[in-house]
Amino acid sequence: MNDMSKINDPNIVNGLNVDDLKELIGKVAAEPEEGRTSWRVKTTWHGQTRSRSEVSGFQMGTDHIERNFSFDADEPNELGGENQFANPQEYLLGAVNACMTVGYVAQCSMRGITIDSLWIETEGDIDLRGFLGLDPDVANGYRSLRYKVHIKGDAPEHVFEEIHRAVQATSPNFFNMANAITMDPELVVE
Repeated sequence: MNDMSKINDPNIVNGLNVDDLKELIGKVAAEPEEGRTSWRVKTTWHGQTRSRSEVSGFQMGTDHIERNFSFDADEPNELGGENQFANPQEYLLGAVNACMTVGYVAQCSMRGITIDSLWIETEGDIDLRGFLGLDPDVANGYRSLRYKVHIKGDAPEHVFEEIHRAVQATSPNFFNMANAITMDPELVVE
């Protein structure tokens, strides 16, 4: 390989194209409207406690980005379901973990840190008396979540602590779970 071929090679760290990430950061810094995104998921009941959520795309700036994915949810037998799929709470915790995972990978990759292993364990408690409407003083969801990040790579501990703080400061789903979100409901009876 000659020196010219190295110029065209992308800077890949942890499988992430750092050049593309820097380009996105520059684009959004120069044109903030290009960083505005809008997300949508349609969920349809499939009997008993089963549902299917479908993703058809998202809006980024003025562009609609096509994406076609679906995922199913169910409840365990003990909560009236057939235990065919993860339940909504498990998807919620998984979504928080996945979002933070992206943050750790991006933060490490931007610093040139190679990750050897990374996993996040998140847990929380829900008292069914709230969900079942048995006690109005009991919350019907999580009051708090506990999570533990396990990371190993080629950086000293103080750098990983800095990355940990950066992920907490920038992860959308960490933000969503750590702060109250306004819900704007609308019911359409057909």
